[in-house]
Amino acid sequence: MITGKAGARDPAVEAMGGGGKAVPDRQVLIISYSFTQQTRALVRRFAAGLKSAGVTVVQERLDPITPYEYPFRNDLRLGIAMAATFLQRRMPIRPVSERCQGDWDCIVLAGPTWSYNPSGPMLDFLDRFGAAVCGGQRVAPLISCRAYWQIHHWVLKRLLLRCGVASVEPPVVFTHPVGEPWRSLGLLLKLRGKIGWKKYRWVRRSYPRYGHNEAQRSEAEEQGRLLGQRLSAGQRQ
Repeated sequence: MITGKAGARDPAVEAMGGGGKAVPDRQVLIISYSFTQQTRALVRRFAAGLKSAGVTVVQERLDPITPYEYPFRNDLRLGIAMAATFLQRRMPIRPVSERCQGDWDCIVLAGPTWSYNPSGPMLDFLDRFGAAVCGGQRVAPLISCRAYWQIHHWVLKRLLLRCGVASVEPPVVFTHPVGEPWRSLGLLLKLRGKIGWKKYRWVRRSYPRYGHNEAQRSEAEEQGRLLGQRLSAGQRQ
């Protein structure tokens, strides 16, 4: 686990390290997409961990032109979306800002797993902007998923290598902390807007909440701090 246009380093943000050598401010770009806001919460804490280690963090959220409705109005519309994401259908996004193209110490790609794959917006980003933004860079995936993330990571890594990245770090992965069949059933109910924790006691007993818990968000912050420390020390995992 790894636990703008940036341009040249600004001498004003350089600190003096041991032996009188200048140690440049470390800069991390986080590119993220979040549908049900689970990834967004993890990214917020991960960024806080990076900042606590003295890293400058720049965040870019992918913005789909026509996002899926949430919650889905009926089962048919949800089924069509699940089939499309299983087939890796791209979801066009608006262009990312020019600040993304620069010299970063690390780029974090954060997003959910959709039907075993990276999300449609993330796939579109890699197709259209991946080479310009990630080419020659060190990239670290952060994955939020129900449980099944391995194909997501394999697809992501394959696309990143096509973009000419310098390296792909081991992923930071967060799965939903409940067992099957509840996490799958809970996801479907959540996407349809039908989870009734207050109304149904039996749901609360087996599925107390959707998504990630506070312990995982704290772990995301810790992983951000550890990455920041490694970057400051000039290390790779």
